Amino acid sequence: MTDGVIDSYQAEDIQVLEGLEAVRRRPGMYVGGTDLKAMHHLIYEVVDNSIDETLAGACDRIDIIIHEDESVTVQDNGRGIPVAEHPQAKKSALELVMTTLHAGGKFDGGSYKVSGGLHGVGVSAVNALSEQFEVEVMRDGKVHVQHYERGIPLGAVKETGKAKKGETGTRIKFKFDSEIFKGEETYRFATLVQRFREMAFVTRGVTIRFSDERDDREMTFYFEGGISSFVRYLNRNRGVLHPVVNVARELDGVGIDAAIQYTDAFSESVYAFANTINTIDGGTHLTGLRSAITRTINDYSRKNGLLKDNDPNFTGDDTREGLTAIVSIKHPDPQFESQTKVKLMNTEVQTHVQQAVNEVFKTFLEENPSAGKTIVQKCLTSARARAAARKARDLVIRKSALESLTLPGKLADCSERDPEKCELYIVEGDSAGGSAKQGRDRHFQAILPLRGKILNTERARLDKILSNNEVKSLISALGTNIGEHFSLEGLRYGRVIIMTDADVDGSHIRTLLLTFFFRYMQTLIDEGHLYIAQPPLFSLSYKKKIQYAYTEAEKDKLLKALGKNAEKASVQRYKGLGEMNPDQLWDTTMDPENRILLLVTIEDAAEADRTFDMLMGAAVPPRRRFIQTHAHEVRNLDI
Repeated sequence: MTDGVIDSYQAEDIQVLEGLEAVRRRPGMYVGGTDLKAMHHLIYEVVDNSIDETLAGACDRIDIIIHEDESVTVQDNGRGIPVAEHPQAKKSALELVMTTLHAGGKFDGGSYKVSGGLHGVGVSAVNALSEQFEVEVMRDGKVHVQHYERGIPLGAVKETGKAKKGETGTRIKFKFDSEIFKGEETYRFATLVQRFREMAFVTRGVTIRFSDERDDREMTFYFEGGISSFVRYLNRNRGVLHPVVNVARELDGVGIDAAIQYTDAFSESVYAFANTINTIDGGTHLTGLRSAITRTINDYSRKNGLLKDNDPNFTGDDTREGLTAIVSIKHPDPQFESQTKVKLMNTEVQTHVQQAVNEVFKTFLEENPSAGKTIVQKCLTSARARAAARKARDLVIRKSALESLTLPGKLADCSERDPEKCELYIVEGDSAGGSAKQGRDRHFQAILPLRGKILNTERARLDKILSNNEVKSLISALGTNIGEHFSLEGLRYGRVIIMTDADVDGSHIRTLLLTFFFRYMQTLIDEGHLYIAQPPLFSLSYKKKIQYAYTEAEKDKLLKALGKNAEKASVQRYKGLGEMNPDQLWDTTMDPENRILLLVTIEDAAEADRTFDMLMGAAVPPRRRFIQTHAHEVRNLDI
C-alpha cells in the first residue's frame, strides 16, 4: 500500500472463499457477531429448523439440551433431513445442507409452505462456527450419521443402524468454536427459556422441552391457546378490561394470528412474530395491527357517539395506552431486513393484517358494547393525559437561545463537547453527589445528583411523570426528549451511568431509574448507552495498603491471601458512596482504567415488560410471590 492506495487490484487478487470459510471470516453477517447474543443465535438457528418441521405439520416435539461441556443437542421428531444422493451435487443431501450456504428445502415451496429458516444459511452457518458438529437422521427406518469439525466433514454420511419402528427426526449436537467465540460467557438459561416460551406460544401444537445439565434444570412448554395464552401470560399481573380478542385468518396464502386485550396499565405491550421469529424491530405486520386498532376504535366511537363532533380522532398513541397485543403471521416468502430477521418488510402483509384485525375487532366491539365503551373511555382519558403531558413536556424541553440555560442547576457538567466522549453519572443524594463531583475527571464526566427517590413511572401517566422535578432534571440533562418524541440526536452523553449505594434504598432507586428508562427511553438501552456502576462493597486496610472487594467472595479471598495477618486487617463495609473519599470513589468506581461498569441490555422485551410490571406495578400478590420464591438467593441484605 502506497500513501493509502492499494498497490494491486488484479484478477488474482479476487478471493473466492470456499465452502463455509466466508462464515468463519465474517460471522457477524450470519449470526450477528461473536458475542453472547450470537452464541445464543446458534441455538436459535438449529431450533428454527425444527420449528419449520412443526409448521409443515411433521413435528410435535422438540428437545433441547445444554450439556456440562457447553455443547448443545437439539432433537425433533420431524421427517428427518434427506440423506440420499443429490442429483446435481453428487453427494448426500444431508452433507449438502450442512456444508453449503443457501442449500435447503425452503426455496421451491414444495417441502415447506412457511418457514422461519429462510436463507438456507442457518444450520450450515452453525456448522461453520462449531469446533464439533454431529448430525443424526432417523428416516425411512434407518439411522444415518455424519461428523464435522469447523464445517469440514470428517468422512461421508454413514448408515449406523435401524431406527425404531415409526421413529423419524433429526438430532444435531454442536459445540461453539472457542477460537471465534473467545469470551468467557456461557449460555444463559433464563434467556433461552424466554425464547423457547415464545416459540411455544406462537407455534400451536408443539411441545418444547429444554433441559440444562450444567445445574440440573428443566422446563417444558406447550400452549393449547397459542398467542391468546401469550397475552394472558403477559397480563396476569394487570387488571384486564375485557376478554382476549382473537383473530385467525388466512388471506392470499398468508396466515394471520392476532390477540388483543386492553388493561388498566399505562404502557403498551405489543410484540410481532413472522414465521415464529420474534421480529423485535417490528415491520409491516406490526404497522398493520396498530393502524387497524386505531381505525376500528375511531370508527366505533364516531358511529356510537362516544366522540363528539368537535372532538379530534384518536391518534395511535391514544389507542396504545394499556394495550397488550401479539401479531403472528405465517408467510410463504417473507422478506426480512437482514439474516438476523429483526424486521419484516413485505408490503402486502400490512394490508392483510389491517383487513383481518379490522373485521374481527369491529365485530367484537359491536357485540360487546360495555367492553367497547370501556376501551373508548380508556382512550379518551389517555388523549386528555397526553394533551396535559404535551404542555408539561414543552415546559421541560423548551428550547432556549442559550442551551446552558435549559440544564438543571444541580448538574455539574463536563467541559468536553463531543457526546461520544462524555459520561453522565446519576447519583443519589447530595452526599454522594459531593464526593462524585470532587472525585471525577471534570473534562469528560458530568454528575447529576437526584434528591430522594424518583417517581415510580410504572404507576403514573406521562403528564404526572413530567411534573416530577427529578424526572425533569434527568430529561433536561440528557437532551433526548421523552416517549414518542425521544431522539438520540440530542443525547449529550455517550454513557449514562446509574451509580447508587450498595444497600436496599440504592437498589430501589436503581430499579426506579431502570423502570423509567425502559418505559420512556428504551432506545437508550437498545443502543448501548445505559450502564450501572459497581462500587466496592468492602475496603481492606493492612500496613497502609488498601484493597477493595466488590463481592463477599472477593473479600474472603483477599483475607485468605493475608493468611495469619488477616486478623490485623481492617475491614470496612461501605453502605453509601458518600462514605468514600473523592479519591477512593475515583479509584474504585469512576476511573476508566479500574472501574467495573455493567451494560444494561434487554434480552427479551416481552419478559422485561412482564418483570417490570410485576416488580413495580400496582398488584401486590405477584410481587410477594416473587420475593418469597427468591428470598433464599439473597446474598447481601441490609437490616
